[in-house]
Amino acid sequence: MKITYEENVPSPKEFCEMRVKAGLSPKSLKAAVIALPNSLYGISIRQGEALIAMGRVVGDGACNFEVVDIAVDPTYQGKGLGRKVMEYIDNYLSSVALEGSYVSMIADEPAFYEKLGYKLVSPSCQGMTKKFKSHA
Repeated sequence: MKITYEENVPSPKEFCEMRVKAGLSPKSLKAAVIALPNSLYGISIRQGEALIAMGRVVGDGACNFEVVDIAVDPTYQGKGLGRKVMEYIDNYLSSVALEGSYVSMIADEPAFYEKLGYKLVSPSCQGMTKKFKSHA
């Protein structure tokens, strides 16, 4: 079956399923329904109708961009699809990032992203996160 590259985000259901399948933290369907239309950019890789890899960019579109939700179905890992997702994302960022724009990510596999030109910011900066309880 043919592999296709779609420059859009997957459906919320596909998004939630792919995150879990790829070993990322689960997201609620409600959150995905709200979040995905607010993406600046998305790439969905499919084999036939099936989503096999994805990634997206969020942010304000000028000063700050964050690369998020990079995921490849484990059945297809090791075939260069993660690199292809990042190639599409980097092409998008190259077309929109301005002088002084900040591109960030939380990398669970830093060595992979370093091969693509991304750099760890530690020790000059540290990534931080804070969890909030759901009010819904």
